[in-house]
Amino acid sequence: MRIEILGTESLGVRGLSCIVEVNDHKIVIDPGLALGYTRHGLLPHPAQVAVGERVRQKILNAVGDATDVVFSHLHGDHVPLVDANPYQMPAQKFATICRTRELRFWVKGNQGLSKHMRHRLESLRTALDNDLPNAEGRIDGDMRFSLPVPHGQRGEHMGMVMMTRIEEGEVVFVHASDIQLLEDATVSCILEWQPTIVLASGPPLYLPYLSKQQRKAAQRNALRLANGVDTLILDHHLLRSEGGRRWLDTLAATTGNNIICAADFMGRRRTMLEAWRQRLYTEMPVPEGWHEAYARGEVDTKHYQLYISMMEEGT
Repeated sequence: MRIEILGTESLGVRGLSCIVEVNDHKIVIDPGLALGYTRHGLLPHPAQVAVGERVRQKILNAVGDATDVVFSHLHGDHVPLVDANPYQMPAQKFATICRTRELRFWVKGNQGLSKHMRHRLESLRTALDNDLPNAEGRIDGDMRFSLPVPHGQRGEHMGMVMMTRIEEGEVVFVHASDIQLLEDATVSCILEWQPTIVLASGPPLYLPYLSKQQRKAAQRNALRLANGVDTLILDHHLLRSEGGRRWLDTLAATTGNNIICAADFMGRRRTMLEAWRQRLYTEMPVPEGWHEAYARGEVDTKHYQLYISMMEEGT
């Protein structure tokens, strides 16, 4: 089995996209991305936009020879969007790539969808010219999909997500998007699948309303998972802050370092641009009107590519 994580917070964007190659299948999971539209009153720094362009192209390249595509849920950092902003994945461009392939789609169903999310699902069906059938609870060869589990904690009105299990020989990979480690039952479901590698969203420690009890639950569940798998990859919501990085590293030190982030797994330097937005604006001020000009196609990110390369290489 080959696993490649394409885009998530430790790799510079919001999302949890990856490729899993197993037997004769190339499976692309959650082919979307986003940049926090405003944070600390600031739009995405052009350096973030540059990384977003790179990740978006990686996703499109992956879909170009994929056999299967999975949508764990319909939030804009996980799926293409018909009404994408300049920093997301446009469904129209995604659909152009899909038309060249005989793709199988595995999609989170209607349960727990708000009116807005149901409309998004219908717009994606139209744009992709595909029924996008409900995959919840289905099994197909080496792939298995969970019944809906909470996006975070049950009852928080954030909807539900679908987890994916892929098996090859003794390797079992689980993609547990946006669970945030807040629900004991969700973690129990993962452990029942007997995974060897888990890629999951950690808790959103950057949110001030996350309670002390929720933080304790996330830590307890991270340890449960770490004790039950060979490799636990935690990223996404967790690494939108330096506090999340410290939380990750502290836990890793107590578990023999089998808890890592996506950048660690991929052998790359952590590039937590979402957490570093204020720092980016200080180190490289943004010209007035840059974002409006970018949206109109009048400026590009070439000026920022070298800066990002130096940051990723630690120079």
